[in-house]
Amino acid sequence: MAALRTIIAQGRKRIGLLVGAGAPAGMSKDDGTRPLIPAVEGLTKKVLDSLTPTYGTQIAALNAELDKHDIESFLSRVRSLSKVIGKAQVHALDGDGFKTFGEAICAEIGKIVDVRLPKKVSAYSELVSWITGAARDNPIEIFTTNYDLLFEEAFERVHAPYFDGFTGGREPFFDPVSVASNDLPPRWTRLWKIHGSLGWSAGERDEVIRTGKSNATHLVFPEHLKYDQTQKAPYAAMFDRLRAFLSTPDTLLISIGFSFADAHVAARVDEGLAGNPAASVFAFQFENLDQEGAACGLAQRRPNFSVYAKDKAVVNGIAGPWELPAELPSKDWGPIRATYWGVQNPGEPPQFLLGAIESFGRFFAASRSVQAFAVPAPPASAAVPTGTL
Repeated sequence: MAALRTIIAQGRKRIGLLVGAGAPAGMSKDDGTRPLIPAVEGLTKKVLDSLTPTYGTQIAALNAELDKHDIESFLSRVRSLSKVIGKAQVHALDGDGFKTFGEAICAEIGKIVDVRLPKKVSAYSELVSWITGAARDNPIEIFTTNYDLLFEEAFERVHAPYFDGFTGGREPFFDPVSVASNDLPPRWTRLWKIHGSLGWSAGERDEVIRTGKSNATHLVFPEHLKYDQTQKAPYAAMFDRLRAFLSTPDTLLISIGFSFADAHVAARVDEGLAGNPAASVFAFQFENLDQEGAACGLAQRRPNFSVYAKDKAVVNGIAGPWELPAELPSKDWGPIRATYWGVQNPGEPPQFLLGAIESFGRFFAASRSVQAFAVPAPPASAAVPTGTL
């Protein structure tokens, strides 16, 4: 972690961020309540609850049929039925009825993720502060599966330039050549919305444009057709960019809020690391290690994929608990440790903190001011807190 702080404090290394749904789920609203945007379980409940008055019969019947009850499985079944049953009826709906049902689900997802960034300092604003706080040899590249506009808002608040693949004024169009060539100045952050975004819509020529309206949704929604959809423009260009990034020597991709259970994204990361041993991925996970099976599976196959969880980590394919080293790495180790290790919730033992987006953002923003942090007093239950790998 001390070495990582040194790397991110400088502007020389090629660094990318992979941001998943767990990031906004770990953030607070202005009133202090959480989450800013619910993760999969909360999203599923909110969507289905809102549609129960209209589709209660179908929701109950489909829940009884499905083995998994997340929104991806649910939407997959709805869209499958819409394509195969035609005029026949299943659960009192025909094919067109299930098509309308699926559109209603997607509309509800769009409403839920259409939120504004908190007015106070947030993890997103701190990440932007880190990005803009150093002259860089290479641009920061952000790959996110999220549909929200939180990163866009964070960049625009401080007038920091970013490029999302679109260009133009009235109806900005997607330019795959600029995405592939990547020849804009390094101070322009690259923001790749690999599952689409609020504000994307189909233009007059059936090509994707950016409208600037949050209710325009041209998204890869969570369902079984996701892989097929991501082979089309502009999604294919975004995934090609991820592949190109990981194929570059001396590259570091850092993930937050991403479980790696999303098979088509995990497969691209896996392929990239297999083809380029000089690339590395650091996956910061929110749960204990035994609950992060998808990420651990990658770490066991690829020694250049490391997982850092609350209680343990996997480094070079080997899992182990966090432990206090016999000798401190440096005289500055205490203040550094305080930025990634401590008590997250009252009554809990000290643990690795960077799987939570707010600690993650603060770690990056503070990477150039280590001495500003005092070492927190250890809890009474642990006279000597555990430390670092």
